[in-house]
Amino acid sequence: MASDTATQLIRQLEAEIAQLKEENTKLTALNRRAEEKLFAALDGNGLCLWEQHIPSGNLTIFNMRWGEMLGFSPEELAAHVDIWKSKLHPEDKEWVIKAFEDHVSGKADYYQAVHRMLHKDGSITWVSDRGRIVERLADGTPLRMMGSHIDITQEKRYQIGLAQLAHRDPLTNLWNRQAITKAFDELLLSGARGALMFIDLDGFKALNDRHGHKFGDCLLIHVANTLVSHAGESAQIARFGGDEFVILHPSSEMASLRLLAQSLLDVYRQNFLLDGLEVEIGLSIGIDIFDDGDSFTDSYERADAVMYQVKRQGKNGYCFYQPSES
Repeated sequence: MASDTATQLIRQLEAEIAQLKEENTKLTALNRRAEEKLFAALDGNGLCLWEQHIPSGNLTIFNMRWGEMLGFSPEELAAHVDIWKSKLHPEDKEWVIKAFEDHVSGKADYYQAVHRMLHKDGSITWVSDRGRIVERLADGTPLRMMGSHIDITQEKRYQIGLAQLAHRDPLTNLWNRQAITKAFDELLLSGARGALMFIDLDGFKALNDRHGHKFGDCLLIHVANTLVSHAGESAQIARFGGDEFVILHPSSEMASLRLLAQSLLDVYRQNFLLDGLEVEIGLSIGIDIFDDGDSFTDSYERADAVMYQVKRQGKNGYCFYQPSES
């Protein structure tokens, strides 16, 4: 009798164990499917989940391989907070680490930063990073921190591109009037003097009318490239539409400005071929040396005035504005 009862109990326990195993298998499958859906959603958005064991500094990435965002394999980089810090962009490193440590130390409710990191190929990766302490020891010491980071490089490039379009001439990629005005104001704020060179092309309209706007655009690009190659890296160059260009130069030395103006005239002293057509064109250049207290409009108008003086005197030359001429 006792044997029958024991046998029945064993069978009942075996059935319960089998049922539990079946339920565990179902739950494991459901959990796996949920993880697959979660990681698919995260990967689709470029979102990466991470966890840091704060005492050791070790990091765990849940839905992608460690280092993948920056082009590294797990074998190339140790999953550690110090390695993460070493890949921060030098210009962002100090403030990003401070934001991170401010949260760990309790000075901030959470860690959040949009910053740059260094990709393996030398390029820049923009990252939006967030994190929060999720577990502490009994004495309140932080134990674990969880967070996410998302690669926003494409979005940043798009934003930067829009900003550039707002300040660039779409044909020549030179600055537009708004951008060169801002650069002028910034130069004055720095306490520096400088010069504004206003350049108008001689003979452009006739060439444009004869050969068409496409050829005219090629000629404007040719002139823009000439200005860039001769003016030097410290100069800012803009196109104001049509065939008018401005060079903002940080030098107020007349000798160096004469050399620059003459070098530009020399480029177009002889006819040249463009798209198989012979081109004859000149530059009329007006130069104003500005000082503290001047505005862009004032300097531009002075340079414009002496540029027209060059045109009246035969074109294809340069002239400095003299205060006595006002």
